[in-house]
Amino acid sequence: MPETVTLVCVSKFHPAEAILEAYKAGERDFGESRVQELRAKYEVLPKDIRWHFIGHLQTNKVRQIVPFVHLIQSVDSVRLLDTIEAEAAKINRIVKVLLEVHVAHEETKSGFLPEELAEVLPLLPKYKHVEVCGLMTMATNTDDEAEIHRCFRRLKALATENGGNNILSMGMSDDYRLAIADGSNMVRIGSSIFGERVY
Repeated sequence: MPETVTLVCVSKFHPAEAILEAYKAGERDFGESRVQELRAKYEVLPKDIRWHFIGHLQTNKVRQIVPFVHLIQSVDSVRLLDTIEAEAAKINRIVKVLLEVHVAHEETKSGFLPEELAEVLPLLPKYKHVEVCGLMTMATNTDDEAEIHRCFRRLKALATENGGNNILSMGMSDDYRLAIADGSNMVRIGSSIFGERVY
């Protein structure tokens, strides 16, 4: 992993013991996709862990993670931004987030469409307790490397168009090398570290 790339160990569905093993090996960034699971692990694991929320976040659960989450990577609506702002304001904390962008050729993926970013970005200055640090995406689930590169390059182009030097979170176990080649500076890797998930 290049030094310029942050490794987020995707620990969802894996026990606290496995996270502690990675922690002892020097890792500090861990990703979870369920609020209840994230809270439970936060309670029992070292407090210098940087927790990343990477799943779909329901607005009614935002307040449960706002006090301690390091980065919410999956902000996919203005409504969610509004809710994070409101909850963060109550405790006077600035919460860092990424805007999730839908560039894949798959209906099941969530996020802002590229053309919607232009409408969202002018709204950002009004948020005093939310810091948008960059963009996140998931590539189309395919073996076609050209299509995967298309997704990643599209996000990189969007980031460049909108000021550039921020977090670009793209790439997972199967495609992180392609993502890094296309400009990713944060990758989210689970199965290559922890093995296959136990549901």
